[in-house]
Amino acid sequence: MATPERRSRVIHHIRKALDEDYRVVVVVSAMGRKGDPYATDTFLDLVSENGDPLSPREQDLLLSCGEIISASTLSGILNREGIPNTVLTGGQAGIITNNQYNNAQILTVNPTRVRHELEQGRVVVLAGFQGKTTDGEITTLGRGGSDTTATALGVALQADTVDIFTDVEGIMTADPRIVEDAAPLDTVTYSEICNLAFQGAKVIHPRAVELAMQTNVPIRVRSTMSDHPGTLVTSTHLRDQPGREFHDRLITGITHVPQVTQVKVPAKEGQYDLQLKVFKAMAENGISVDFININPSGVAYTVYDRVADRAEEILFSLELEPELVRHCAKISVVGAGIAGVPGVMSRIAEALTQEDIQILQSADSHATIWVLVPGEDMVQAVRSLHQKFELHNVHMSS
Repeated sequence: MATPERRSRVIHHIRKALDEDYRVVVVVSAMGRKGDPYATDTFLDLVSENGDPLSPREQDLLLSCGEIISASTLSGILNREGIPNTVLTGGQAGIITNNQYNNAQILTVNPTRVRHELEQGRVVVLAGFQGKTTDGEITTLGRGGSDTTATALGVALQADTVDIFTDVEGIMTADPRIVEDAAPLDTVTYSEICNLAFQGAKVIHPRAVELAMQTNVPIRVRSTMSDHPGTLVTSTHLRDQPGREFHDRLITGITHVPQVTQVKVPAKEGQYDLQLKVFKAMAENGISVDFININPSGVAYTVYDRVADRAEEILFSLELEPELVRHCAKISVVGAGIAGVPGVMSRIAEALTQEDIQILQSADSHATIWVLVPGEDMVQAVRSLHQKFELHNVHMSS
């Protein structure tokens, strides 16, 4: 919605769906990013430059405006194009949340008003990223809120599909900014995209995927600027989708999270409460921990670089002796085919060893293997793993 060209493409996609006899709900985000006049960060800067910080409640009132402006703008364009439409806020669309301002969770969705508007032949233009509490207070849904709005409403309406339009032609095997031959994926499972999203891929928020997964509503991740069908996210790799072919694969993608610090805390002899002491202290100070390894000799975990100094201070205050390795990167190798297949970790170790990249820590689950590497080796680690598993050869329908 940020530029006339993109707004024109939005109209194109709406017309195409209407021509195919779909009833259409369009969920919009705020227009633009920081520095643009109607972007969320611009509203926050306006307040900070002219007064004191807002309370969480008042901040949500402000933050909800960006999507309402975007929805109203689209409504005006649709009017000009002769397409009947109605603009609804999240609350008017029946999205009921808890009262956790700035990061509210959706409790229920009552789509009665939306259904009524659709039955009248109108396109519903819905302000994303927001809802209301049971007592009518406006709330916002936090990061990925518009994705979450779209999938929650799609589930409530039992939609045929939820299309998430982005600036790429689907979900990629790696970040194309650092892997030139990263390939778009034809299909991924809900589980795979959740793992990719949680481990650093920013195409879609995992909370949105989890909502769709509950009732098997398919999601398509597509480019606004293209008519390409994009990536289908579903419960299984569908064999019978028109224009799509099933291709079994071991690895789906490689993701990365930069700017993390490894914290190692050795245990003293006979110290069996170390993990409780460490993680309770982190929790009480609001420090999120990740990549946790616990064994009799001590604990190891990661925190973001920005809180590493604070974590170190806390541990020293407990008379512990932490060892910190700063400026690391977490690399994740994701694939539903990993479970039960021998040799995957061996291939990861081989690829990184050939590049003289040290593995500082590793862990695995049924669908992901994680390795921690020095930050300066992050880009080469992602590239070498992408090449090792030949992800540039992943097929996507044309």
